[in-house]
Amino acid sequence: MTSITCSAACRRTLSSAAGCGFLSGGVAMNVPVRRGMLIRHRGRLYFVADFNERHSGKQKPTVHVQLRDARDAHQVERTLDDLLPIEEVEHSVRNMQYLYPRGRSFVFMDSQTFEEHELGEAQLHGGEPFLTEGAEYRVMLAEGRPVSLDLPEIVNLHVKLTAPPERSVGTAANVLKEATLENGLVIRVPLFIKAGDLIRVDTRSRSYAGKEKEEKR
Repeated sequence: MTSITCSAACRRTLSSAAGCGFLSGGVAMNVPVRRGMLIRHRGRLYFVADFNERHSGKQKPTVHVQLRDARDAHQVERTLDDLLPIEEVEHSVRNMQYLYPRGRSFVFMDSQTFEEHELGEAQLHGGEPFLTEGAEYRVMLAEGRPVSLDLPEIVNLHVKLTAPPERSVGTAANVLKEATLENGLVIRVPLFIKAGDLIRVDTRSRSYAGKEKEEKR
């Protein structure tokens, strides 16, 4: 674990130096936090979700940090001064095989040690529909327990059910219809997509990202 302190002058200094934080507008600023950073605050682990600088009259600018609880994804906001000194928590990323759901949790097995770990719904950030039994995923571990799942941004899924393609519009991609995928997720796809097609799906927006070519057997 690493403790980091920063003076008020440091927080107000704009810089493009490596390792600095970036505000929402893309402005570089020397702050001792970065998005995705895992820290300890008042005995709990949090991810830094975002931070921004706010001005109030003639008072000095204040940096506000949005935190996401690593255990239940609860969001809280703190000023940077409240968090100082920053205590960054060491973590590792391991490849784990998804096994099965257990209640409201999901069981993974470490591919090297064969040890089983559970992640809750909140730690998957809505990624449950994209889990495939037997597939490997990257899991972040901190203090011996999993805190986050790293889903691929794009996954390939078959269309299970959708209306027949409409020839009158050819391959127009700006007109959409509903389609049920093999994992039960319902998204909107172009009219030329048909049941059985393999498509690319963006796991962040749960949206259609293109048609995938299947290898001929």
